[in-house]
Amino acid sequence: MKKAKLFIEPTFDFNLLGIVSPVKDYKLAWLINRTLQINLVRSDDLLIEFLSNPNLEISQFFLSLPHGFIQLLKNKSLNSSQQLAYLIPELRNMDYFLLIQDDTGLIDLGDYLKKLADNPFIQSVVKLDVSKLKSKENLLTY
Repeated sequence: MKKAKLFIEPTFDFNLLGIVSPVKDYKLAWLINRTLQINLVRSDDLLIEFLSNPNLEISQFFLSLPHGFIQLLKNKSLNSSQQLAYLIPELRNMDYFLLIQDDTGLIDLGDYLKKLADNPFIQSVVKLDVSKLKSKENLLTY
């Protein structure tokens, strides 16, 4: 009997901003809310289970939009063995990621970048190309 394998290619239909900031996650969410005039709300932590590594628990803040979402994820966290682990290991210099999915095109990403870069508590903010990330699957939340 012939077997057929079904491969589902995930789509990464969001923009990704990398943020370097020494502040705690709740303060950064508050700063982003004030700077961008949005309302990110603390959500349950994401538990990411790896086959070869200990599990990783990542804090997140979320805003649901009519046709998309904005999500703030912390890149660095202690895993279940109390070792420092990363959501995206190849970007260890990034402290946070801001995922922006806007199917309407109403969000001006350039404006967001400029406003966040002007914030004195944010050292750096850059737009990242998701397709070039090795561990981009870690950004998919279910």
